[in-house]
Amino acid sequence: MGESRGHQPVMPERVRQLLEPALAGDGAVLVDATLGLGGHAAALLADHPHLRLIGIDRDTRALAVSTDRLAAYRSRIALVHAVYDALPEVLRAQGVERIDGALFDLGVSSMQLDDGDRGFSYSRDTALDMRMDSTVTLTAAEVVNTYSVDQLARVLREYGEERFARRIATAIVRERAAGPLTSSARLAELVRSAVPAATRRVGGHPAKRTFQALRIEVNDELGVLERALPAAVEALRVGGRIVVMAYQSLEDRIVKRVLAAGASVTAPPDLPIVPESAAPRLRLLTRGAEKPDDREVADNPRAASARLRAAERIREAA
Repeated sequence: MGESRGHQPVMPERVRQLLEPALAGDGAVLVDATLGLGGHAAALLADHPHLRLIGIDRDTRALAVSTDRLAAYRSRIALVHAVYDALPEVLRAQGVERIDGALFDLGVSSMQLDDGDRGFSYSRDTALDMRMDSTVTLTAAEVVNTYSVDQLARVLREYGEERFARRIATAIVRERAAGPLTSSARLAELVRSAVPAATRRVGGHPAKRTFQALRIEVNDELGVLERALPAAVEALRVGGRIVVMAYQSLEDRIVKRVLAAGASVTAPPDLPIVPESAAPRLRLLTRGAEKPDDREVADNPRAASARLRAAERIREAA
């Protein structure tokens, strides 16, 4: 339980407030699609004595910790090792057709950042791994040592929004010609050297965007999110709610787009009457993206970049 004691879930009271109306009934089912160390799940299970939880995580170590943390609720939980875009398959395996709540707390977890063997952090020298699921094969080392300059530049530009993507990609390919690039510290130094000196002085560590891009590529984070969110919305019963916390702009744009599409009329604007089949399926519960307050950020600096959006299912699909 040591790892879970140090874990601080982000915006816990707001998450509980938004999900509470959907989880109040007997036999309600919540999917925590990114279970992590189980902080949100533990609070929600304590709040709702009849709640059934289906927790999904791709990280086997996180699952082990959350299994221990949630042991008191073992009769009401099913914890599954899977990537969360497998949500439809997970629900079928659990005999569940409709859910009352869905929670997504995206991005890399505190445990993964703090694990010196995982390679997620540019602030220490570790192997270039970056896998959220250690059972898969693709690592950051394979990406930096096998992708072409064009492929690397695309990854850095699209997933890191890196202005100097080609310069960094060229430096990586030049470096690996002398031998495989395996050190996170060496990669961070390569990035620092590749960007202009003026850029190094602003915006935090110059390797931040490169490490984010490699992590997203290794774990297919945006592709998984693109597939999982519509599946979660589809699984919600009428009155069910979805809450999503994103930590970088690429994720948040996807969340915003999916929820806004569900809350929009799909009929042509000149129709005098909107048919039921074209009416919104979702009602947005947040005005834009909500952020943690200053007190929470001071207490938990990793919450600073969180952006929360939520919606309620208001009708069945046509």
